[in-house]
Amino acid sequence: MSLFNIFDIAGSGMSAQMVRLNTTASNISNADTASSSVDRTYRARYPLFSTVMTGEMGRQAAGVEVKGIVESNAPLRPQYSPNHPMADEQGYVYYPNVNVVEEMANMMSASRSYETNVQVINTSKQLMTKTLQLGS
Repeated sequence: MSLFNIFDIAGSGMSAQMVRLNTTASNISNADTASSSVDRTYRARYPLFSTVMTGEMGRQAAGVEVKGIVESNAPLRPQYSPNHPMADEQGYVYYPNVNVVEEMANMMSASRSYETNVQVINTSKQLMTKTLQLGS
């Protein structure tokens, strides 16, 4: 594996973590969205990642890719509130299956992973610069 592949690997990791941050932000922003129907209620979304290994013209490349975004199967949060304007015929309002504490932990983890990939790129640049300076 070439030193230049490190940039591809870290870049794919940064892209994947950005998708994770965006879905987490979407989950948090919709955590308290009320609905009058189970079918119309927002459901937490999570990205699915996959490892990528390819061989192109004699070089190995690796990284991560986002395979898709899936909705959580966790149960929704029905709340009996007959006076709420979004209440259904039985008086229930439905809230998303988003756990804000878990989402904040996901956001911190994704942010740290993103920062780690940035550090990998910066360290690789410094190593390449030092290697070039050895020749002069």
